[in-house]
Amino acid sequence: MEYRIKAVQPGRGLTRLTLDASTPAEASRRAEAMGCTVLSVSGGALSLRPTRKSAFPLLLFTQELLALLRSGISVLEAVEALREKEARPAVRGVLDGMHGALREGKTLSAALEASTTRFPPLFIATVRASERTSSLEEALTRYAAYATQLEALRGKLASAALYPCLLLLVGGLVILFLMGYVVPRFAHIYEDMGGKLPLVSRLLLEWGGFVEQAWPLLLAGGLSVVALIVSAPGRAFLLRQGERLAWKIPALGERLRVFQLARLYRTLSMLLRGGIPAPQSMKMVAGLLSARLAQALERARHRVSEGTALSAAFEREGLTTPVALRMLRVGERAGNMGEMMERAATFHDEEMARWADWATRLFGPALMLIMGLVIGVIVVFMYLPIFQLAESVQ
Repeated sequence: MEYRIKAVQPGRGLTRLTLDASTPAEASRRAEAMGCTVLSVSGGALSLRPTRKSAFPLLLFTQELLALLRSGISVLEAVEALREKEARPAVRGVLDGMHGALREGKTLSAALEASTTRFPPLFIATVRASERTSSLEEALTRYAAYATQLEALRGKLASAALYPCLLLLVGGLVILFLMGYVVPRFAHIYEDMGGKLPLVSRLLLEWGGFVEQAWPLLLAGGLSVVALIVSAPGRAFLLRQGERLAWKIPALGERLRVFQLARLYRTLSMLLRGGIPAPQSMKMVAGLLSARLAQALERARHRVSEGTALSAAFEREGLTTPVALRMLRVGERAGNMGEMMERAATFHDEEMARWADWATRLFGPALMLIMGLVIGVIVVFMYLPIFQLAESVQ
């Protein structure tokens, strides 16, 4: 059975492969044996990308499993307890598979790896590393903190973008109402009055008349655009195009780079503190970055494997900021690179949150001013013939 694999390949960057395998997990393992970092597997009967409806609540599962382990029960008993209380069929099916694997004597990481459609490689690697040192509770604590921090930052950025989006939506609806309903009514009045209208008013009224006549076509086009945005391929396409455009804007592109670097530092910190070697950790986190930064990380990984200090490799490949570089050097001297990477990520996350708050406060009033100007211009152009008529009468 053929499976299509999206992966980061050393020396080639983001690439797509087609492999024959019996299961998605086998296809993923074959791609990793070729030196690739697998991002997704599709095709065949299954896909390694979970659907929205069947997504496994990983953070909740981690927190509940951690609480049960801290109470003194074994991993098998903890998974059995979670399985018995679960009412959602999809989630219960995953827990059933884990429970069966644990009863067969497999480790927790092996049980998780058997469910690669649900659990990300980072989580599996963290658990596998903790099994070597018997520190599963500590590893789960780190992963829960990591996931919570990412969710908090994502929530802050989403909240910052909500107000401008609402302004655009409301302003767009007001402009559509004016152009589709009010302007055509004025056009009919001026046709009955006769007389020569100003050029800008004629253009505005002609556009209003077009909207009035072609509103079914425009409505169908608008619904098609909404359907495209709602669909998964449409969202993916818009995200790719939006990200490509954002990277080209100097100020915004630099913020996106810092945001991705902060996520890189936080993930590497979790893996390094879990006992995973730096080159292996860097290989695992490449999928979190854009294609350009992923290629830079792969080059840095080769340098680290050859004996170059991690801070020097990151500096050479442009994977640092001035603050992060100093922290990485301190971490190398003190032997606590994982902790310093966590501090660098926290610093930049707080910086990003402050920037998003400042941008929202600036962009919101600016957007409201632009919307007000557009609506005001439309209203003035509609009433301009009436003003001219009043002047002629006087």
